[in-house]
Amino acid sequence: MADAGRVLVIACGALAREITALKRLNNWDRLTVSCLAPELHNRPERITAEVLAAIAEGREQGFEKILVGYADCGTGGELDRALAPLGIERLPGAHCYEFYAGTPRFAALHDDQPGTFYLTDFLVRHFDRLVLESLGLDRYPHLAAEYFRHYTRVVYLRQVEDAGLDDRAAQAAAALGLPLTVVDTGYGDLGNVLADWNRRTGTIVTVESARV
Repeated sequence: MADAGRVLVIACGALAREITALKRLNNWDRLTVSCLAPELHNRPERITAEVLAAIAEGREQGFEKILVGYADCGTGGELDRALAPLGIERLPGAHCYEFYAGTPRFAALHDDQPGTFYLTDFLVRHFDRLVLESLGLDRYPHLAAEYFRHYTRVVYLRQVEDAGLDDRAAQAAAALGLPLTVVDTGYGDLGNVLADWNRRTGTIVTVESARV
């Protein structure tokens, strides 16, 4: 049975590193993070069922305070409809790109060039598996021109400064035949949302800078 003071975040595996870093930075000792498979990033039709199963498991373990660490993430509102009767919140926005960049800046990026392919630190690290391999571009690289013919650029929403990740982001853009723009976001609204939720559940009092 979980302690009544402990809370649970059921997160997308693509956010595991970032949420864990924020937990460590802010000493959120009573916050437990449970991450679902990052491959769901490519299978949004499966997200809601997986999240509901994780919620049921968390409640069986005694967690009464649960936050879903997903945005809508391509569920088309299905996730919201499932969470509403449970009284459980999720991260704001349509996807992680929005809450990393912040809604106003993401809207500006989108309006400037709607044909933008976005990367985060996670997607840079796993680009080969989640993009090249899943689309068959590792075997048929010439198909990139067809798959991405309506795209005009790659925008890397960078959480942390890492020369290795910068190089890999450049390689990813080159593999797609698109120019690269790097936008520093840190953890964006992610830290603020977690801090606000934790305040309302009585578990923390402050949040440090979103950049580490």
